[in-house]
Amino acid sequence: PQVTSKVIIGIDPGLKNTGWGVVEVSGSNKRCLAYGCIATRSDHSLPSRLGDIHRGLLEVIERYSPTESAVESVFFGMNPKSALATGQARGVCILALADAGVDFSEYAPTQVKSAVVGQGRAEKHQIAFMVRVMLDLPAVPTPEHAADALAIALCHANLAPACGLRRVAL
Repeated sequence: PQVTSKVIIGIDPGLKNTGWGVVEVSGSNKRCLAYGCIATRSDHSLPSRLGDIHRGLLEVIERYSPTESAVESVFFGMNPKSALATGQARGVCILALADAGVDFSEYAPTQVKSAVVGQGRAEKHQIAFMVRVMLDLPAVPTPEHAADALAIALCHANLAPACGLRRVAL
């Protein structure tokens, strides 16, 4: 049978920094196409910052044409102010995916850590190291938000085939 490839964008939402990573998956082969971070300025208004995230993510989506996406869910253990800001950024990311017609799945931080490192309490440096190894990159991806986004894409690549694409109604 012919192996089809898919392009997955992983997104680590945040108001200050939204990480993104694009991975091409063909059978059991995974290849990093690109990664980066959309940074917003804290001296700008909230609507301006959310608009920057939306526009930046649409540019990435247009450039790499992902067929699937994965977004990290909000960690409810964070303080309410951080959770609200992350939730707003996450909503804008989901809107950008919806605008581009890209279905998405969501994964809890512990799912991502488990899928990439093998245990749900892994630390940031362990995740970044495993992302480098799994994608055969010459160095650990930076900034850490981009490494996290690649981990989210890898989590989806590892879990979605086993459980089917988990679509979240928009």
